[in-house]
Amino acid sequence: MSAQNVGSRNGHQAFRLHMVTWNVGTAEPPADVRSLLQLDPQPATDLFVIGLQEVNATPVRYITDLISEDSWSHLLMDTLAPMGYIKVTSVRMQGLLLILFAKQVHLPFIRDIQSTYTRTGLFGYWGNKGGVSVRFSFYGHMLCFLNCHLAAHMNYALQRMDEFEYILDRQDFDMVVFWFGDLNFRIADHGMHFLRSSINNGRFNLLWNKDQLTMMKKKEPILQEFEEGPLCFKPTYKFDRFSETYDTRPPWTWFGFIGKKRKPAWTDRILWRIKPKAIETEDENSSTSSSVDDDEYPIKVTQDMYTCDVSYGVSDHKPVIATFSLEMRKKVETPLVTLTVEGHWSADEDATFTYTILENFESSTWDWIGLYKIGFKSASDYSTFAWVKDDEVAANGEVVTVQMSKNELPLLAGEYVLGYYSTNMQTLIAFSPTFQVLESQQAVMEGLVPENINGHEK
Repeated sequence: MSAQNVGSRNGHQAFRLHMVTWNVGTAEPPADVRSLLQLDPQPATDLFVIGLQEVNATPVRYITDLISEDSWSHLLMDTLAPMGYIKVTSVRMQGLLLILFAKQVHLPFIRDIQSTYTRTGLFGYWGNKGGVSVRFSFYGHMLCFLNCHLAAHMNYALQRMDEFEYILDRQDFDMVVFWFGDLNFRIADHGMHFLRSSINNGRFNLLWNKDQLTMMKKKEPILQEFEEGPLCFKPTYKFDRFSETYDTRPPWTWFGFIGKKRKPAWTDRILWRIKPKAIETEDENSSTSSSVDDDEYPIKVTQDMYTCDVSYGVSDHKPVIATFSLEMRKKVETPLVTLTVEGHWSADEDATFTYTILENFESSTWDWIGLYKIGFKSASDYSTFAWVKDDEVAANGEVVTVQMSKNELPLLAGEYVLGYYSTNMQTLIAFSPTFQVLESQQAVMEGLVPENINGHEK
């Protein structure tokens, strides 16, 4: 059962958000990310937001990734698509990558998608540091996700604050903002022995008052707008790769400079903010729940989990996971378009469907309708497609009939949906009900199997 079907009260519905931030240290992804995504919770997740830092961004690799998907995106799509999650959008700036996935049922109500990026590294000329964001309307409520990689090292806390404020100034943020990434704040003052002893004994609270982000929150008004759950997990940096052991590098000398082990720190964080500023909840000591008391369309954000997964070792950082419940009343409940499949579909004859524009939106003659096999990964993962009415944009309420050539249809049987892709909105805004494409006579006569069919069966 999806989270949208539970927690309904007075017209409110709860949606489950799963977030991950991970500095992957230019590594290739592990073989399996299922535990990172926690794919078996009840209720099921509605939105996945994954922010990565230091994705391999050498010039040759970066250009290759622009042409096709990077290896991390491939793995995430391959893992989530069979569970019914579609990649809605992504934004990449050098090593920073932010990806949004949603259950198919939500896509028609994810609108006004905008992605931006701000460089701060090397005077803004090279995007090794900075922030990438995606903002969109979710059932009429504006959500924004900001993935940052800020300046490193202990003595650059003020520069990190400057970079964060610069990013906030350069990007447009609405009601609900999630700020996360490798924020690079360190644990000040404490020596290595005290740090490791506190961590080994699970006494993380002894370190909180010297965490730079916690300390700066007391004096920086912009940080006071943001909330964060308690740091009841191990500092996420710096680990020996493929281990759960903190940095054990021996001291080394390089041109007279002596290296040293990095102190453990909570560099990787997930915070959130609601504007206008969150009102106090019933439990004044709780930092895991906040809300905006809009009489007509209230929204409440509750953090259900905040932890790291130390089992992953490809990087010297451990990934941080947070789950949230977004409780809101839907402002939007009607799709912009309806799609209706006519008759039986098979590759033995041309197929027919109709679409109807239900509500005004910025439609285009470059819009198209794709045929998607259930388990598809993204808007571009279609079996075939047809352009919308090409002589003029359809009027509201007009029923438009479209044909797909039998030569373009899959030869083998399978479950499919039609999806309407809006070029201006850069997303799928409507789906038909699921229907069956029947096995064609050609497939029966020739005894065809999926691997013989050049791309028709995926």
